Amino acid sequence: MEFSAVQIALIINGQVEGDSDSSVSSFGKIEEAMPGQLSFLANPKYEDYLYNTKASVIIVNQSLQLKQPVTATLIRVPDAYSAFATLLAKYQEIKTQQLTGIEQPAYIHSSTKLGDNVYVGAFAYLGQNVVIGNGVKIFPGVYLGNNVTVGDNTIINAGVKIYNECVIGKNVCIHAGTVIGSDGFGFAPQADGSLKKVPQIGNVVIEDNVEIGANTTIDRATIGSTIIKSGAKLDNLLQIAHNVEVGNHSVIAAQSGVSGSTKIGKNVMIGGQVGIVGHVHIADGSKINAQSGVSKSLKQPNTAVTGTPAYDYTAALRSQAIIRNLPEIEKRIKELENLIAKLQSTESNENA
Repeated sequence: MEFSAVQIALIINGQVEGDSDSSVSSFGKIEEAMPGQLSFLANPKYEDYLYNTKASVIIVNQSLQLKQPVTATLIRVPDAYSAFATLLAKYQEIKTQQLTGIEQPAYIHSSTKLGDNVYVGAFAYLGQNVVIGNGVKIFPGVYLGNNVTVGDNTIINAGVKIYNECVIGKNVCIHAGTVIGSDGFGFAPQADGSLKKVPQIGNVVIEDNVEIGANTTIDRATIGSTIIKSGAKLDNLLQIAHNVEVGNHSVIAAQSGVSGSTKIGKNVMIGGQVGIVGHVHIADGSKINAQSGVSKSLKQPNTAVTGTPAYDYTAALRSQAIIRNLPEIEKRIKELENLIAKLQSTESNENA
């Protein structure tokens, strides 16, 4: 696919500076791009590459002041990074729209309802009463259990497993190897020391515009629903337990785990390898630093925490600064002790 600078500018609402007919057919990093490629400049530390790059078209911020002439055609936008993301999404959309039809072998139950322009890859399995919306792309090896619903324009990548009764919204992207709707971890201790399984009869609801990374697991609720609300973004290798709720536009980085029945508010940012205990509430706008352990509810919105157990981020930084200064503090204390001892000795001699 080939696009001119003016066509790209129309997609991202930019202004062309240079040859509007300059065309590109692929993408490249600004420091490595070749003729015929599109790049972008968002981070000022890469600005030097702007003046010697071989890229044909570059997306830049409107506020950028050129220090010397450039050979590439520029497209100025308010936010180069966001504009580039928009363009990549459009490019990906065009590519996926070309996928339609049902590859063989694939099993699709006679009661399944397929929307228009659907793609089902080879070795996919669609169970009883599955409902697939328009423009959905189901890649090879996907399993959709009975009564699963998938909304319009959702992409389910290779090897994803979605158990019975789960609901997937519109414009969702689920990456390879993810498992949605497996049993929650519920066992009742018995008098003889054994553990009796508690049946997990709920489901998982993934709302619109959610992205879920590869090899993430989201457990079905014991009763009711585990819910990932609209706009949330989940990284690879996450464990989301039964009856958890993840709020709108919240993000969780890789290797984190959220225990059962925890409620995460909206616009929460959770770093990698964070552990959160069950039955707590994480207030809207909370920020949890990587490798933190959250053992109680975060009730105050828009606060940042770190450490295990997690506590106020600013206080933690002060504590770290004090710890780093402990050798110097110890030295000063010893000097003060020696000074006090000398003063006491002098006073004793004077009183003798």
